[in-house]
Amino acid sequence: MARRRKIRQRRRLAAIWAAGFLAMSIVIALGTAGAGPMERLRSLVFDSYQWLKPRQSAGAPVVIVDIDEASIAALGQWPWPRSLLARLVDNLGAAGAAAIAFDIVFPEPDRTSLENAVAALRKAGGSVELPESMEGFDNDRSFAAAIGRNPVVTGLVFSQESSGSPPAPKAGFAFGGTDPRSYLRPVGGALANLAEFDRAASGIGFFSFPPAADGVVRRVPVVEASGGALYPLLAVEALRVAQGAGSLVIRSTGASGEAETGEPAMTALKVGAFDVPTGPEGGLFLYYSGAGPEARLPAASVINANAGEDGLQDAIEGRIVLVGTSAVGLRDLVATPLASGVPGVFVHAEAIDQILGQTYLARPDWAPGAEFVLAITLSLFVLFLVPYVAPSIGALVTLLVAALIGGISWFAFADYRLLIDPILPAASVGATHVAATAVLLIVTERERLFVKAAFSRYLAPALVQRLADEPERLALGGETRELTILFSDIRGFTSLSEGLDPQALTKLLNDFLTPMTDILLAEDATVDKYIGDAIMAFWNAPLDVAEHRRRACVAALAMLQRLEALNAENGAESGAESGAKGGRRIEIGIGLNTGDCCVGNLGSRTRFNYSAIGDAVNIAARLEGLCKQFALPLILSEETAAGAEGMMLLPVDRVRVVGRAQPLQLFTILDETDIEEPARYEALKAVQAEMLALYARAQTEPALAALSRLRTLAPDRLCGLLDVYEARLCGFRAEPPPPDWDGVFTAAEK
Repeated sequence: MARRRKIRQRRRLAAIWAAGFLAMSIVIALGTAGAGPMERLRSLVFDSYQWLKPRQSAGAPVVIVDIDEASIAALGQWPWPRSLLARLVDNLGAAGAAAIAFDIVFPEPDRTSLENAVAALRKAGGSVELPESMEGFDNDRSFAAAIGRNPVVTGLVFSQESSGSPPAPKAGFAFGGTDPRSYLRPVGGALANLAEFDRAASGIGFFSFPPAADGVVRRVPVVEASGGALYPLLAVEALRVAQGAGSLVIRSTGASGEAETGEPAMTALKVGAFDVPTGPEGGLFLYYSGAGPEARLPAASVINANAGEDGLQDAIEGRIVLVGTSAVGLRDLVATPLASGVPGVFVHAEAIDQILGQTYLARPDWAPGAEFVLAITLSLFVLFLVPYVAPSIGALVTLLVAALIGGISWFAFADYRLLIDPILPAASVGATHVAATAVLLIVTERERLFVKAAFSRYLAPALVQRLADEPERLALGGETRELTILFSDIRGFTSLSEGLDPQALTKLLNDFLTPMTDILLAEDATVDKYIGDAIMAFWNAPLDVAEHRRRACVAALAMLQRLEALNAENGAESGAESGAKGGRRIEIGIGLNTGDCCVGNLGSRTRFNYSAIGDAVNIAARLEGLCKQFALPLILSEETAAGAEGMMLLPVDRVRVVGRAQPLQLFTILDETDIEEPARYEALKAVQAEMLALYARAQTEPALAALSRLRTLAPDRLCGLLDVYEARLCGFRAEPPPPDWDGVFTAAEK
């Protein structure tokens, strides 16, 4: 009993662990598949970390000149005349700005220029007198001149919706390792400024952010590739111009000190004196402070200020000026982990402050692998713990493990600014616990109920009790086992049942099926099904049955003997439809075959049977059908005959059955009621083998002579078989088989 319990426990553990392992595998597969719900949750967790511990502002010398609602109210609706923007640039330059970067693009000419207005009046037929000097009449020219006089960085937008080409970049690029143009994915078209603005500028940088599924700006590329050229982020270009650096330096895999991973990727960007670590595609994880720049000036106040004004100079001198807008109507608002509706120019200010403060977030290359290992390790810990503790203890342990995972992730962020995902390990642990616990709660009761409900119809009561005591010996799903299969069918049942009313027919079947079933169950068979008057049964499943071939043969002979007794009890004589008592004689055919089958619960989710399927089952059914063609009550295959040592086996024929190309060697079995003397059986077997060999070689006359000798030895049960062979051999006289005949009889019917 102790051994039984151990085996049962192992089976239960296997079911529990399989369910938990499957749940763990599914979660890990979803978590490592890329974008999806788990990626969204991961981003929200990292956002919450920034909200709980924002970056300490570095106090970078950045000033935002804001085109805000007050400035629009003071100077008129946007777009303003470029003459005002020229004054803005000159005033900032005069105040000592280190760089002036526009988070705005100017792709069209200024329609408010006086030169354009004069041209329109003249086109309409008007007469306008102008001074000889046209200086100051073209706002775009004035703005371009102001850009050329000052350290201005113009903006650029990359977009899949744009088809324009970007201007030539101002920044030079040097790189160590792999050329980044070989691995950076080219962006779409560009929306650029008027060419004269970009020609006059000291730098050109893009300010478009790549789209995110939820619209939150968490990461920005520091470099983009377009048309075979490289372009820096607006914040990066402003830093370069402010430092007076001529080029940006990109480090890629393969550079000195960098590992060659086989997949080229960017590792860092150097902007003047500052290093910016990046992701593989040049992405910078933004770590927001939420404080914003120290100075924020309305654009109108800068435009209306006197050149060189002390207050303006104090606020601007030596600083990077970012010109952008917070006006709601201009729609330059984005979401960040700390707030929604933030002006886009503030993101560039945060990036500059982060670079100057050299405070970076990192998701190292080893992070996904570490998360994967952590998920598997802790999930397996919970999985192996669940079967040995109470469900409440298991749930508590799972919560503690999830809390530990969250603590590790937070510690990595708070102390080392590393982004380690807690979602994948925690979700894997939780799913593993739920699946394993669910199986733990149902597996024992389910096994017992299944055995009682399903197998009481198929097995002898003693076997059902064995299964109830040892449910671990039962494979609840399909399994491949070697079975011996029996098919039995009443010959001529249709004509036999003619003239019988339903009650009489039912009694006839019950009187036949009941003793046949008793014989099968006594030999430890599993009764698969009744198909009208037919029976299907098999041995060696769900429990092992020793010598299942021999026991199937014993059961088949016992069925034939019991049938003779039934016919005698009913007064039916051989060869007559009714006997002295009016009984109807029953003749059956039995087919036996042995082979590997798939056995288990087959059917739908709501209705199923414990049954077997496979080629071996089909062959057994074909053998039962051949009983009629060979006029025999019992035919078995060579595979079954191999386990019937000591029985009186007799070869019947080599047959190619319907649906199978390979021929089968068929046998039948005699018993002591057929032949009592062993010597007679040996003589019969020798003459039968001689006759079959002559028949296979189409030697008609010698075969008929052997057949004649065979009739003197054969019992009555073989008379029909000998008649079949005599008919075939006589047919050979009229139509001999073809020269390439292999001696195999091909059955035309199932």
